[in-house]
Amino acid sequence: MEISLAQVQQATDAMLEGNLATDTAVRGWSIDSRTIVPGDLFFALRGDTFNGHEFVGSVLEKGALAAIVSEPVSVKGNLLRVPDTLAAMQTLAHYGRRTWSKPIVAITGSAGKTSTKDIVAALLSVRMRVGKTSGNLNNHIGLPLSLLRIPDDAEVAVMEMGMNHAGEIRDLCRIASPDIGVVTNIGYAHVENFDSIDGIAAAKRELIESLPPTGTAVLNADDPRVLSFSLAHEGQTMTYGLSKTADIRGEDVIFTEDTSEFTVGDTRFETGLSGLHNVSNVLAGIAVAQLFGIPVPSLVETVAALVPGKMRGERHRWNGITVLNDAYNSNPEAARHMLDVLRNEAGSRRIAVLGEMRELGSMSEHLHRELGAYAAEAARVDMLIGIHGAARWMVEEAAARGMGPNRTIFFETPEVAGAFLKTIVEPGDTILFKGSRGTHVESAVAVMEAES
Repeated sequence: MEISLAQVQQATDAMLEGNLATDTAVRGWSIDSRTIVPGDLFFALRGDTFNGHEFVGSVLEKGALAAIVSEPVSVKGNLLRVPDTLAAMQTLAHYGRRTWSKPIVAITGSAGKTSTKDIVAALLSVRMRVGKTSGNLNNHIGLPLSLLRIPDDAEVAVMEMGMNHAGEIRDLCRIASPDIGVVTNIGYAHVENFDSIDGIAAAKRELIESLPPTGTAVLNADDPRVLSFSLAHEGQTMTYGLSKTADIRGEDVIFTEDTSEFTVGDTRFETGLSGLHNVSNVLAGIAVAQLFGIPVPSLVETVAALVPGKMRGERHRWNGITVLNDAYNSNPEAARHMLDVLRNEAGSRRIAVLGEMRELGSMSEHLHRELGAYAAEAARVDMLIGIHGAARWMVEEAAARGMGPNRTIFFETPEVAGAFLKTIVEPGDTILFKGSRGTHVESAVAVMEAES
């Protein structure tokens, strides 16, 4: 998004120090001194473990157009002084969003936000120029940055909204002013900051409550809590899912070794994204595409070309073994989704390598034990390996449900788990890797596959 320096000053009430002409256009936006590009405007943010003001000199030397600061800095160059750099970035992002003025699709949910965001953006790209959140920049820092990075020629933008406290999504909506709100599901992610799952639902509902009367709520008809959000919006609601009541309904779902297949209306779809949860995510994308008048049949090729994001259900073969790498993050619902994928895999043995799930607070033991029971009884895995901390409860419960000590093993680190796997895996096995970001389950994959 191109904004002139004069507009930056106007939006943030910043005081300019330097000799930069106010009609100079800012074409890039950065908060990271390591990735600065000449011409960027740098926001010197302060966090718990960093202070961007310490890097103002280096970013100016690298060619940054100017730096927005709120603390004294002893450097020469173009500076924009404001009381609070984060507030200035958020205010400027809202100004830019209003100036750009095209539709914004916002996506939230306890699981599948990033995948659904990428799917929605891909399907809209069939007929439109699309801007979207990069990666999962979905919080009070990442969302404003994503808004500022929307290409000027984009006709629509797709933004992801995350939260771990009540009120966060409402604040993000004040910045982004979305026109369409998509909610994927409600689960126990971040439950340590809430009294119950109903508190999580209320926090997610803030997206729908923040829509204008002319906006549209796109809701998962298969999740009763999400479906009830239609009562919080006086405007249009479109639903999607496998439910008979869904406006965009998936039918005749079939899973093969490498694909998921389903029908919407008279159109048959095939995608390399695995699992019923990904069918749901694609249905959300089809629903949003309908709001922009994109015909369902025109989406077939794009759906077929969809690929999972890094460590988000990636599938590869190694030494005759199928590896499902979903190690980017985890919560109880997402872990069950991937255990369902593993259950449907062909192969001699199905091995689940599950790391600790974090931010579950007082419910951690209960939810880990529930997942262990699910792995043993519903998913029927042949071996369960738990990694770190609370994952021990998951392993204990699976053993108590009949899997036995030889099939349930706990390791404190992913590296040791990976070394163990290297000694026991055989061609024909299928192995799922999943865990919360801080558990770094992907390290188990790396050690297992490392050359001896």
